[in-house]
Amino acid sequence: KALVTFRYRILQMWKRFLGRRSQNGKVNWKRMNRYAKRWLPNPRILHPYPSQRLRVTTQGRSPVR
Repeated sequence: KALVTFRYRILQMWKRFLGRRSQNGKVNWKRMNRYAKRWLPNPRILHPYPSQRLRVTTQGRSPVR
């Protein structure tokens, strides 16, 4: 949910900045959604959760000792 919200906020800022650069002053959401589909990737989690990622097992004595 947080990643979707972050992407939406990026789109809002991008829309505002493009609107300032345009001579018409407006960029509609239909056009912004086309830009987003082409240039902004959909958010997804690529890393496993920390409990899975940090699970390390050693055989015998730890080499740190």
